[in-house]
Amino acid sequence: MLAAIAEAAQDARLARYPDPESTELRQAIARREGLDAQQVFVGNGSDEVLALAFFAFFQQAEPLLMPDVSYSFYRVYARLFGIEAALQPVDAGLRIDVEALADRARAGCAGVVLANPNAPTGIGLPLASIEQVLRACERRVVLVDEAYVDFGGESALALVARHPNLLVVQTLSKSRSLAGLRVGFACGQAHLIEALARVKNSFNSYPLDCLAQAGARAAIEDEAWFAQTRQAVIDTREGLALALEDLGFEVLPSQANFLFVRHPRHGAAEVAAGLRARAVLVRHLREPRTEPFLRISIGTRDQCARLLEALREVLAAS
Repeated sequence: MLAAIAEAAQDARLARYPDPESTELRQAIARREGLDAQQVFVGNGSDEVLALAFFAFFQQAEPLLMPDVSYSFYRVYARLFGIEAALQPVDAGLRIDVEALADRARAGCAGVVLANPNAPTGIGLPLASIEQVLRACERRVVLVDEAYVDFGGESALALVARHPNLLVVQTLSKSRSLAGLRVGFACGQAHLIEALARVKNSFNSYPLDCLAQAGARAAIEDEAWFAQTRQAVIDTREGLALALEDLGFEVLPSQANFLFVRHPRHGAAEVAAGLRARAVLVRHLREPRTEPFLRISIGTRDQCARLLEALREVLAAS
C-alpha cells in the first residue's frame, strides 16, 4: 500500500485533478465483493458516505428508524438534514430488538439505519435479522453501516443482489488501518448508487485524491495484510476481554475493534478519570443508557498491558 502511494506521488497525474469516479478503486472493491463497479460508490471517509445517504434517501415525511443506542452521528445527520429520528430502544442487554424494529418499520418510516456490529456496544446481528428488517421495510432504504464488520461480524454485502433497498457502507479506517486516507464506500444495487452519485455531484466536487485512490486500491487487493492485521486485533480483543473479566468487569460480546465494559462496584466516570490521570484514555459516553459503561479500543498488546496495569491501580485505590 505504501509503495502504491509512493508511486502515485511521483506520477505526472498529480499535476491533474484525480479521476472523479475513482474508477479503478471501485472496480477493485467490486471484484473483491463479487459486484459490478456500478454497484459501488466511494467517498472521503464513510462519514461523508453516510451524510450523502441521509440526504439522498431519508428526507421523507415519515421518521427515520434507528436504535436508541448506536453511532451518535446518525442523530447529528438527521438534525442537519431536518429528518425526524425515531429511536427504537435496545433491550436490557443493549442488543438491538429486531422484532420491535421490524414492527415499527412496517407501520411506516423513512428508512432504517443500523450499525452492524453496533457502536458503541460491539454487538453484531446475524444476516437473518438484517433480512427481517429488509423485508419489513421493502419500500424504503435500509442502511447497514459495517465500519467494524471485519472483526467478526457477518457482512450484508452478500444480500445486495436479493434486496434492492439495501445499502451497505464500509470504511478502510478500521480493519485496514487507513484512517489517515479517509476512504469509505457504499455498495447496493445500481439505482441506489446512481442516486448517491447524483446527490454528491450536485454540490460536492471533491472526489478522493490520487494518493487515496492508489493506497485504497492497494489495500483492498492485499488480502494477506488484511487477514493478518484483523486477526491480530481479534486475538488481542479476546485476550483483553478475559483479563478485564478477571478484574471484575462485565464485558459485552464484541465483534468490533473495541470492548464495552462496566464494573459493578466502580463508576465509569471514576474509572475513566483515574485512567486519564495515568495517561490512559478510554471513552465514557454519558448518555443515560450507556453511562455505566466504558468503551475501550483495542490497541497493541503492549498498550493493552499498560491499560490493565493502570486499571489495577485505579481499582485498588478506590
